[in-house]
Amino acid sequence: MIVWLPAVPWIAVFVMVVYRYASRAPALRDYAPRTSGPLLSVVIPARNEAVNIAECIRSIREARYAPLEIVVVDDRSSDATLERAVAAAREPGPAPVTVIRGVDPPPGWYGKPWALVQGYQAAAGGLLLFADADTRHSPELIPRAVQALETERADLVTVLPRQEMGSFWERLLQPHVFLALATRVSDLRRVNRTRRVWDAIANGQFILTTRAAYEAAGTHAAVHDSVVDDLLIAQTYVRCGRDIFLVHATEYMRTRMYRSLGEIVEGWSKNLALGTPLMMPPVAPLRRIVPWLMWTPALAWLAPPVAWAVWGVPWAAVATLASLLLFVEVNRREGAPLWYALLYPVGAAIVAFIMLRSAWRGGRRVEWKGRVYGEGSRAAPPAWRS
Repeated sequence: MIVWLPAVPWIAVFVMVVYRYASRAPALRDYAPRTSGPLLSVVIPARNEAVNIAECIRSIREARYAPLEIVVVDDRSSDATLERAVAAAREPGPAPVTVIRGVDPPPGWYGKPWALVQGYQAAAGGLLLFADADTRHSPELIPRAVQALETERADLVTVLPRQEMGSFWERLLQPHVFLALATRVSDLRRVNRTRRVWDAIANGQFILTTRAAYEAAGTHAAVHDSVVDDLLIAQTYVRCGRDIFLVHATEYMRTRMYRSLGEIVEGWSKNLALGTPLMMPPVAPLRRIVPWLMWTPALAWLAPPVAWAVWGVPWAAVATLASLLLFVEVNRREGAPLWYALLYPVGAAIVAFIMLRSAWRGGRRVEWKGRVYGEGSRAAPPAWRS
C-alpha cells in the first residue's frame, strides 16, 4: 500500500473534478425566463464568419424576449460573411437586424474591441448583449439571462456554454484546455461579485450588461489594446465597483470555438500568455514568469505513463489509471467520445507545446483571422444598413 501513496494526488484530482462537474452552480436554469423588458440590443462582431453568421442570427431571432434588435458588425471580412449576414437580415423575423460594414481598427486597437464599439454606437437598447458569431442560442437563453441580471442585481452577466467539438484535433486537445481553465475558475462563488480584480473573468461569447454600467466602465474602448478583451472588461467592471455574475448555461447555448488544428494552435497561442498573468495577483515577477510555467501541469499527465511503461513503477500504474478515468469523465461531460481519453498523454504533450509557443510569442506578434497586429490599418468603405 505504501508504494502506491505517491499516486494520491492523481486520485484526489479525479475526485475533485467529478465533484465540480456534479455541483456546477449557479445554473441559468434556476432563473425563470423574463419575456419582456427594456429594449435589448445584441451586438455581433463577425470577421470571416461566413460558416456561422446566418445560423447565429436566426437562433438569436428566436429568443422569447421583446423588444429585441440585432446589430451585426462585419469586421472587414475577406469571405462571404457580409453577404450572408445581409441575406439573413432580410429573412422575415420578429427582431430587426442591422448589418454594418465596419472599418479597420485605428492604430493601437485590436479588431474585436473596435467592432464591438462600432456595434454599441449603432445600438439603441438600454440592455446590451455582446455575442460571438460562433454561438447558437436557445429561445430561453436571453430571457433567462435577463432575469439573472435583474434577480442578482448585477451589472454584467456572462454564461458558460456547451463547447462543441467536431474534429479529431478538437476532441483530442480542447478537453485539456477546458480542464486547465476549470482548475482556475471552477468555483464561480469566487468570481461572482468579487472585489478582487484578478479574480474577475467573463466569457466574451456572451456578455449581457446594462448600457449605463457599460458606459460607466468606459465601454470596450477601455480595453481596446488587448486581445483578451473579455477578461479585461470584467476586471474593468470590478475596478469600477460593479458586480459581475457568471452562470452555467450548457442547456441553452452552444459554441464551437475552433475547427482545425491550426485554429486551435493560433487561438490559444494568442490568448493564454496574455490572459493567464492577468488572473494572478498583481505581483510583477509572478506575472512575468507564469506564462513560462503554464505547460508544467502537463508533466502530471505525462510522467506516470512513462514511469509505468519504462520502469514499471507501481504507483505510476495507479496514477495512470486515475488520469485515464479523469479524462473519461472530462470527455463525457464536454461531449467528446470517451475513447479519446486513451490518447490523453498525446493531448497533454501538444497542449504543453501550445502553451510554450504562447509564452514564447508573448503577445509581441498576434495573428488571427488574417490580421497581424502591430501593422498599419487601412481605411474602409462606408457602412451598409438594412
